[in-house]
Amino acid sequence: MNIKTYATAETHFPELFHKLCQRNLDLDMSADNVVAEIIDRVAQEGDTALFDYTQRFDGLDLETSGVEVQADEIDRACAALPPEKLRHLELAVARVRLFHQRQLRQSWFDDHEPGILLGQKITPLKRAGIYVPGGKASYPSSVIMNAIPAQVAGVEEIIMVSPAAQGYNPAVLAAARLCGVDRIFRIGGAQAVAALAYGTDSVPMVDKIVGPGNIYVALAKRRVFGRVGIDMVAGPSEIMIVADESANPVFVAADLLSQAEHDELAVVALVTPSQVLIDQVKLELEEQLALLERREIAERSINNQGALITTATLEEALELANCFAAEHLELAVADPLLALSSIKNAGAVFLGHSTPEALGDYIAGPNHVLPTAGTARFSSPLGVDDFLKKSSVLSFSKGALEKYGTAVTDLAKMEGLEAHGRAVSLRLK
Repeated sequence: MNIKTYATAETHFPELFHKLCQRNLDLDMSADNVVAEIIDRVAQEGDTALFDYTQRFDGLDLETSGVEVQADEIDRACAALPPEKLRHLELAVARVRLFHQRQLRQSWFDDHEPGILLGQKITPLKRAGIYVPGGKASYPSSVIMNAIPAQVAGVEEIIMVSPAAQGYNPAVLAAARLCGVDRIFRIGGAQAVAALAYGTDSVPMVDKIVGPGNIYVALAKRRVFGRVGIDMVAGPSEIMIVADESANPVFVAADLLSQAEHDELAVVALVTPSQVLIDQVKLELEEQLALLERREIAERSINNQGALITTATLEEALELANCFAAEHLELAVADPLLALSSIKNAGAVFLGHSTPEALGDYIAGPNHVLPTAGTARFSSPLGVDDFLKKSSVLSFSKGALEKYGTAVTDLAKMEGLEAHGRAVSLRLK
């Protein structure tokens, strides 16, 4: 292991930290031409192209297997799941649902001014598509985090797509059942995104597509944005831990590795005024890496995108955290609530020594679909709002129109929009 160590006192630190903040995010644009072809074909040819690409990329004959998962298959998956695992899934679903129910907005109307009614009408999306990675991976948590906010928002139909070349882990299908997913399709990749965006004879068109995927899925979501909504174009996972001398180096190293094992491009960083902690964490990383099944992936992440940064003060460490705008930010400090008051940019903030990031991935309640790559500066975790539309509502009586009409016609005249002004002045006559 060869993780980089920096100190803010170094002459070149600003340049080094700027590079860390860039996250090595260049997308493989050679894949974009492939994605463009896939989307165009599915948009034009529908199921013919969708079935062809699924055979080609996943080795799955949808004519034989059926493109849609049937209820009896989900029944068998639920029955095959050990009772304890099912209980844990139910616990996660219940906690995530409870958290998201707090986010639900209501329509509102204001008629305090005589003759005027103003308001906002909240309407759920009709149909949402959630993408769940498949293959060797099994992510029931992705089902939960993407489906529950849609269900709480009142989305009429939740459509799930997931590649099924190697079949489905029963936990994924059980999670879909618990979360109220309406239909599941054995498709993945850019072709699944295209099918959701344009619709085919088999797959209905949706209003919004959410959920993580590989580079082809990310590029496809970016390409179909505008025809449908998307949650985000997510980058690799990342964590920053701000710690002081009260932090436990064993815990800190474990939490850094919990993100490093996701992806060799994952970004992991510790920022602390304690040089002693830096030295201890470095030793712990070596020891714990040796125990990981995904050691090779985690070590590449640690070596290429990892950083241990020594600051002059805790306040300076918190300033760096705001500049970095981490997807996951842990405050492993003696007074985490005080430190939280300084935080402006983070996807999710984990307070204290007993709150590892892994809690947020599964059962804490908040969503684990978070802004990456510094986008926490201006965006938020996936939530109920992502599945709601807001329509403005306006009503003026004749008297109210007379009260404000002259101002409208004058403003329209300033902008050279004669017809706007006439639409009001005709009514004033």
